[in-house]
Parts: sequence; C-alpha cells; structure tokens
Amino acid sequence: MRIGILGYGRFGRALGELLHEAGHAYRAWDPMSGVPAECRATDLPELAAASEALVLAVPIAAQAAALASLRPHLQPGQVVFDVGSVKAGPCALLDAQLGEEIPHTGTHPLFGPVSLARAERPLRVVLCPSVKHPAAADRVERLFRSLGCEVLRQSPEDHDRVMATTHALTFFVAKGLLAVGAGAELPFTPPSFHAIARTLESVREDAGHLFAALQNENPFAAGAREGLLEALSAIHQSLAEAAETGGGEQLSIPDLGTRSPVLQEARDHIDALDRELVALLARRTELGLRAGRAKAELGLPVHDPEREASQLQARRAWADAAGLDAQGVEEVFRAVLRASRSAQGR
Repeated sequence: MRIGILGYGRFGRALGELLHEAGHAYRAWDPMSGVPAECRATDLPELAAASEALVLAVPIAAQAAALASLRPHLQPGQVVFDVGSVKAGPCALLDAQLGEEIPHTGTHPLFGPVSLARAERPLRVVLCPSVKHPAAADRVERLFRSLGCEVLRQSPEDHDRVMATTHALTFFVAKGLLAVGAGAELPFTPPSFHAIARTLESVREDAGHLFAALQNENPFAAGAREGLLEALSAIHQSLAEAAETGGGEQLSIPDLGTRSPVLQEARDHIDALDRELVALLARRTELGLRAGRAKAELGLPVHDPEREASQLQARRAWADAAGLDAQGVEEVFRAVLRASRSAQGR
C-alpha cells in the first residue's frame, strides 16, 4: 500500500520508519518539519495524488485545519485515518469533514518514538471504525497487522474512558511527581520507586504538547483527575487522623504473604521476572535485526568479533559490580549473541 503521511513530527517520522521496514512505500509532507528528500512530497496535492491511504499525524489541535486543506485533494478510493491519543473528538471531526464520500477511520497506536527506539513489543493499536465506512477500518487493520501490530477495536467513547484512567492519569500523576522533584537525580532509591522512575522517564521523553491534549481533549479525563484527587485527599485525611489516634490499620496495603506461602510468592516473582526477561530478549532481537539491516546497507559482515569481545568484557565487569558470577553471566551473553547472529541470518 502506498501511504501518505501528513505531519512529520516525532511520531510521523517514527511511523515512516516502521512502514519502510515493513516494505511499504510512503511519502510525507510537513511545511514545519524537515522531511528527507527520498520520501518528501513537493506539496499537499502531490501527497494526496500519490497515496492510497493518508495518515493524519498532526497534533489534535491542528487536525481541523489539516483536514480542511487535505479534503479538496481526496478521492473516494482512498482511506484517511488519524493517529491521535484521543478519539471521540477526532473521529467526530473525520465524520463531519469527510462524511460518506471519503472512507476514514480513527486509530490510536499505543506506541511512540521512544517505545519503537527501545524495540518494545508487542505493538498494539486501537481502531475506532466509522459506522459509515466499515471497509475502511478493515483496510487500515490489515495495514497495521502488516507492521506486526495487534489491533483492538473499540468505540471512540470506550477508548477515551479507558485512556482517561490509564494514559491521562499516568501523565497527570507523573507531572505532579516531577513538579515535587521526584524525577531528580538521586543517590539511591528503594525498589518500589524503580518502576515509577521508568514511567517518569517515558513521560518526560514524550512530546510536550501531548500532556495538554490528553487532559483537555479527552472528555473523561477531568472526571478521572477529580476522582483521583478526591481519593488522595481522603487518604491524606485518614493518615492525619491515624497519626492523632494511633490507628491506621484500615490504611495498610494488603500483604501478599498473608495469602500465599513464602515459596509460592518467590516463585510468582520469578515467573514474572522471567516473563520480563523474555520480553527484553525479544526487544534485543529486534534491535539486532535493525543493526543487521544497517550493516547490510553499509556492506559490513554480520559477525563482528571485535565488537562481541568488547561486549562480553563489559558484561563481565557489570556482573562483577553486581556481585554475580562473571563467568556464568558471560556464558548467558554468549548464548544471547549466538541467537542474535542467528536472527540476522548468520
């Protein structure tokens, strides 16, 4: 499928790279951002004329103007879809401006430039079909599946309800934590903070305009924020009362150990950690494939003994610093490197 990308910011560029890796030809147009010459459309009419599907990859606030500019150049055989993080408003806009004449659907890729750069998998996409164009949703779903994505269909309203209590609240909490200095460089942190630190880093690396869009364009976000603030206020008040009365048993977080033997608890944690390790190995394999494609373009061999020796030496040092058996860790990474070479075709 020939794809046109209107908007070549961080997400538009990342989507273009994903399309290229999957073998799809694409063109992009963005007067505000530099598009590489090999995929640059000269203007909006050329972008539309050369594309079977057009991706609206502009900020939500700019979608109405972008669609108005694009509409005169569209044909009924094309399909248009957006990639915004909020769906009710954008889907209504697509229906209003494109109507029954131009096929369209709403989508929300649950990944971004940061997660793609880290080779995080699986890639998931929420698809919000227009009742006027069910076939358009099928076409777009096939496109995303060709990129290796899992596709989930929801109504725009159901999507926004879920995002209000997940995506929007995550950004809201993270911004509050950053505002009180929780994301600062600290000499030490407890394990309970490590996952939060990763969340803060992910939020901080996302585009700045996304925070306001998630909070103000999602019709359910304000209610979710209010509910969270009410719950936190009630907990804060209960803590103050417990400090005065010496109580507070009702505030305790349930202890996993009261429901499960120590051995079962340890095994559950090991299983969860192993699942994370498998996911990390999948990410590492994807990055290895990416490196292999780059080597092929440069005419370099897959196997680089000098690089591998340097890697193994560094990992032995990391093992020593962590108090682990350096030889055992090296054997693990030798197996990982063999798997990586095998995935790259060596």
